[in-house]
Amino acid sequence: MDIAAMSMTLSQMKLQQEASVSVLKMAMDSSAPQMDGLEKMLDANAKMMEQTVTPHLGGNLDVEL
Repeated sequence: MDIAAMSMTLSQMKLQQEASVSVLKMAMDSSAPQMDGLEKMLDANAKMMEQTVTPHLGGNLDVEL
């Protein structure tokens, strides 16, 4: 294989790798807000499930002065 062909092949491989990394970064950036929303929804769901399992806890507060 001559050096020119090998150089072109390596250049194309480098370009493909850079494009793949760029697409991956875009996918990660777009999924970050979705993950935040999912985390908030799971927290709210956990609190709701906790209250359905033990509804008598946390409903009253006894204070004496």
